[in-house]
Amino acid sequence: MKKFKNSTLKQIYGYLFISPWLLGFIFLTAYPMLYSLYLSFNKVKITADSGIITEFIKFDNYKYAFFTDVSFVQSLVNFLIQLLLSVPVIIVFALVIALLLNSKIKMKNFFRTIFFLPVIITSSSVINELTQQGATQLPGLSDILNISAITATWPVYIAQPVNYIFNNLITILWFSGIQILVFLAGLQKINVSMYEAAKIDGATSWEIFWKITLPAIQPLIIVNVVYTVVLLSAFPMNPVSPIIRDNMFNISTGFGYASALSWVYLIFLLGFVGIYALFTVRRGRD
Repeated sequence: MKKFKNSTLKQIYGYLFISPWLLGFIFLTAYPMLYSLYLSFNKVKITADSGIITEFIKFDNYKYAFFTDVSFVQSLVNFLIQLLLSVPVIIVFALVIALLLNSKIKMKNFFRTIFFLPVIITSSSVINELTQQGATQLPGLSDILNISAITATWPVYIAQPVNYIFNNLITILWFSGIQILVFLAGLQKINVSMYEAAKIDGATSWEIFWKITLPAIQPLIIVNVVYTVVLLSAFPMNPVSPIIRDNMFNISTGFGYASALSWVYLIFLLGFVGIYALFTVRRGRD
């Protein structure tokens, strides 16, 4: 009976902790999402006299998005390329910094604060302004190293990530703060005795990383990848968001077409994350 009561209490505590989010989702998010799904199948007009006027047009908005609106399809392709380049760079950068911060160095807490500060003090509008002014890159470093000339002879799949890093150093740092903390928390949970036993057996630092550290933080890599995709998708400067926003206030398209674009965008993101999750699960089983 005590075990039953304890498990019941734990469930109640769990529901109490998530209840603020559940209530917020139900009353503030679920209805607007369902209403936008309804609008995506309609042509929407907003008038001063009658308010919102809807005309059911079936799948015309979705057909227009894929077969007529070239800019939207191109923006999805550009965003997919951005994800394929940005997510691995951000994850690797965050993991490297977390490994360094987890090592025995002086002023460890100071460096942790420095790497997390951009997440706190920098908003999307500030990053937008910095990008327009060219402040998200280090042109002096690029000129000294002559990155363009060096990467000109490299394969495209290597040259593009390298150029991306040097052109978006501050942006990468801004997007990496939460991921660094997540990796750091995972690294600190690994039992030190495992490292000691590996060193006694003659394992090198490289072998310890691949055989102990990386498998231990594998679930956190998945969490950080999903978080990074969501973060980039909600970033106002990605290629898709401006098109949805512009069509929302366009008289010829309006809220109906913008809602359809939003749902296509959501399905695109879920598909990207789902493919990654499926690939990760299959790889873990093998």
